[in-house]
Amino acid sequence: MQRIDRGAELLIECLEKKGHEAWVVGGCVRDAFLGKEPKDWDICTSARPEEIMEVFSGDSSDYHTVPTGLKHGTVTVVFRGMPYEVTTYRIDGAYQDHRHPDEVRFVDSVDEDLSRRDFTINSMAYHPVRGLRDPFHGEDDLKKGIIRCVGVSEKRFEEDALRILRGLRFASVLGFSIDHDTDAAIRRLYPTLSMVASERIQTELVKLLCGEGAGQILRTYPEVVVHILPELRDCIGFEQHNPHHLYDVYEHTVRAVDASPKEKVLRLTMLFHDTGKPGTFQMDDAGIGHMHGHEKLSAALALQAMDRLRMDIKTRDQVELLVLHHDISLSPDRKLLLRRLNQLGEESFLQLLEVQRADETAKGTVEQKKIELRHDEMLSALQALLAEKPCYTLSSLQVRGGDMMELGLRGKEIGQMLETLLQNVMNGTVDNVKEELLSFARASLAQRYQNG
Repeated sequence: MQRIDRGAELLIECLEKKGHEAWVVGGCVRDAFLGKEPKDWDICTSARPEEIMEVFSGDSSDYHTVPTGLKHGTVTVVFRGMPYEVTTYRIDGAYQDHRHPDEVRFVDSVDEDLSRRDFTINSMAYHPVRGLRDPFHGEDDLKKGIIRCVGVSEKRFEEDALRILRGLRFASVLGFSIDHDTDAAIRRLYPTLSMVASERIQTELVKLLCGEGAGQILRTYPEVVVHILPELRDCIGFEQHNPHHLYDVYEHTVRAVDASPKEKVLRLTMLFHDTGKPGTFQMDDAGIGHMHGHEKLSAALALQAMDRLRMDIKTRDQVELLVLHHDISLSPDRKLLLRRLNQLGEESFLQLLEVQRADETAKGTVEQKKIELRHDEMLSALQALLAEKPCYTLSSLQVRGGDMMELGLRGKEIGQMLETLLQNVMNGTVDNVKEELLSFARASLAQRYQNG
């Protein structure tokens, strides 16, 4: 196990000098056993909240306390600028809303506290002297790669429905399998996810999607996926009847997610990119399926889902852009590259290359070597073009609106002329040099006046 944080050790020492018991607990212990650097170090203790405050209320400038959750026994102790959550041993009362306990009761036993937690791998406590406290065999489950509920699985999920998604998320991120009883409880109780706030579902979904095992979870638990994302429901089992696709729409989607980089925007894009196919499907006389315009419907469905999940605007807009354009034609041709850069911008163009690589991989009909060669060719051509610092935006033109006004243009005419100049620069008709641009603009105006 990775050595625990020195600050956490010192806080445990401070509590125990005052006669209280204390352990590091939960996710930080799990991550330390996996050899990962924990993001946070949480401490549980026999001390009551007011006693925690008293222990750390001395004159030392090394720490101060913040009463972040006294009702639930939590005090944040900021030690040398680092926050640590210190929480009293507790057990939870009844859960009427499938999310929050109606009350908590403080207890004196660390084992009782561990018994209320979600999964065995999160129900271990560690002490720098006494070592591991593991009443539910979380260490064994870590070694075996198993996600297992503490105690009765159905009770855990009935208490807090979000634990259903947390379990799937841990399985995805850690590459673990799910215990039989835990699996059965997930399949019976997933409808209770309707009781969970959209923001919390969004957080767990994104983490799940960015896990190494995301595709396997999506494939194994489609009923859970479509419960929180009904936009995907029609994709399940929907055959494409197209020689370019080996799989139905949902299986293609799962494979596309797996084939894309483990990054939020890209994985969301691949999740939604073909949701519009069932709604646009048509079969021709030869028995070939076509989904013309599915990109637009897919983008609308993606927006609908992301709005419901309260996705941030930047992510929402970027995913919509990539879904809408995921099928556009690309080639190393300089003029087309410039048009795509103008249309998408550099960052989105680079993301689109990843989207199209994942999409092609997931079709199952193209040799992977050919897909990689095409991707590398496109990327090399784009990088070579960008190295030239080409003009593909209005802001990079060597003329401005004021220059157009000096030519006598007003209102919308200014923007129209600037856009004409930009298109001609990208097409190679005129160089991005101020005098040449002005000369071209004058000639365009003269031609316009001549033609009446």
